[in-house]
Amino acid sequence: MNDFSAPRSVPIPPRRPAPPPGLPALPPEAVRQVLQGEVTGVDEALLQRLRGACDEVSVDTADRVDAGRDWWPLGMVWASTGRVLRLPAVVVRPGSVEEVAAVLAICHESGTPVTATGGRSGVLGNTLPVFGGVSLDCTRLSGIVDLREDDLTVDVLAGTYCDALEAQCQAAGYTVGHWPQSIALATVGGAIACRGAGQLSSRYGTMADLTRGLTVVLADGRVVRTSEFSHSATGPDLTQLFVGSEGTLGVITSARLQLHPRPAGQLKAAFSFPSFDAGVDAVRRFTRRGAAPAVVRLYDEVESRRNFDTRDRHVLLLLDEGEPALLAPRWQAMLDECGGEPLGPELVDGWLGHRNNVRSIEGLIVDRAPDTMEITAPWSRVAAIYHATTAAIAAVDGARTATAHISHVYPYGAGLYFMFGGRPEVDDRPGWYRRVWDVAARTVLAHGGNLSHHHGIGLGRGRFMREALGSGFEVLAGLKQALDPKGILNPGKMGLDSPYGAPPDWPDQAPAAPRG
Repeated sequence: MNDFSAPRSVPIPPRRPAPPPGLPALPPEAVRQVLQGEVTGVDEALLQRLRGACDEVSVDTADRVDAGRDWWPLGMVWASTGRVLRLPAVVVRPGSVEEVAAVLAICHESGTPVTATGGRSGVLGNTLPVFGGVSLDCTRLSGIVDLREDDLTVDVLAGTYCDALEAQCQAAGYTVGHWPQSIALATVGGAIACRGAGQLSSRYGTMADLTRGLTVVLADGRVVRTSEFSHSATGPDLTQLFVGSEGTLGVITSARLQLHPRPAGQLKAAFSFPSFDAGVDAVRRFTRRGAAPAVVRLYDEVESRRNFDTRDRHVLLLLDEGEPALLAPRWQAMLDECGGEPLGPELVDGWLGHRNNVRSIEGLIVDRAPDTMEITAPWSRVAAIYHATTAAIAAVDGARTATAHISHVYPYGAGLYFMFGGRPEVDDRPGWYRRVWDVAARTVLAHGGNLSHHHGIGLGRGRFMREALGSGFEVLAGLKQALDPKGILNPGKMGLDSPYGAPPDWPDQAPAAPRG
């Protein structure tokens, strides 16, 4: 038995979010705000109440500028010209669930907007403080509270970075299995709040599958602990109410996650196909037999050429891991159905070597205005959505590339990850991004796909929520009204109405005057 055979805690030192690249070396006071109009401030009396509730409260301009940024490509375009979307009035960094509760109770009473943040690795403006107010930085809530070997669960604070959690679990002989590209940038709470999925979700599941229970602070400061028993007939699963809610229904402060024994075996292979459709059909066949490996990535011709220097081929990467006695027959069933032209497993090794590299984004943002859009589609529509959506993106004036790959697979369908780029003028990029997203998202919806697989909604996708959810959107709005009647939690996100004003309409926005 290892050291975690009995309940144990593991403190993990907090670390601040890694700032995205692109912000020039300007004095913070010279940074301009994109959004104009009314903003919710914090007066001296409210500031003193917040300081009485939490021992880390900052009105420093540099801290506020940092809290006004995340990894949204559009925000990074603004950052390249010395702008941020909006600054919060104050940054609050609670160190306990009690401090979170006290801060939210104060903000609820005063009607002050609160935007909860973690590592700020989101790519849709999920954590940007649209209406000012309080930026609630949860990264001090860090560490493993309990690891139960018999139950295969780990209790972890929401501000813990995903790479630190995985390293501690691996050292104890286990894995969470959540491996997003942003693993060193994302916190556990953020991954849950956006319903994230890692690169091995075909084996271990998404955060919706991995999350067994939550501690959540509601808008008025009440603390709710949801049941860990997902296989239960004691009413609706309240845990899943908050998974994917992006901080609009409550602030996640800790989670109980599913663990798996650290895998003892691993297998890798690569194949190529003459067309994307042929690759899709092969993946569908072995997936329906229950033979989906942990990693299944099918790249179209353009992405295959860029990543693997192939010509006129569509490359499929496969990796599986687990107990060797169970791994071999599952792998053989997959090989029996695959039917592609074998390539060397070194292609998988190459992908493993660079899969978490995010530092090259800065140059691409400035030069080529890239972005990504990930969706889910049933197998019967995957190929049609791929062709229709890449064609629609390519038809937008200024677009240079429109490609896609399959990144996640399930018995019912697959996650498609679109990538696009162009070279519009910097001043036109907000409008260009909007035009591309309008045609891309609506093409996917019209062909039977969904709006998002694992990046969430944030600001970038909010305008599509009503058409994506249909009559279900009113149920979501009703939940928001019931749990957050004053609308203080992450206002302006997910297409929900806000008492502070409408979400921004990007082409109509102009930079605010410099702040002195």
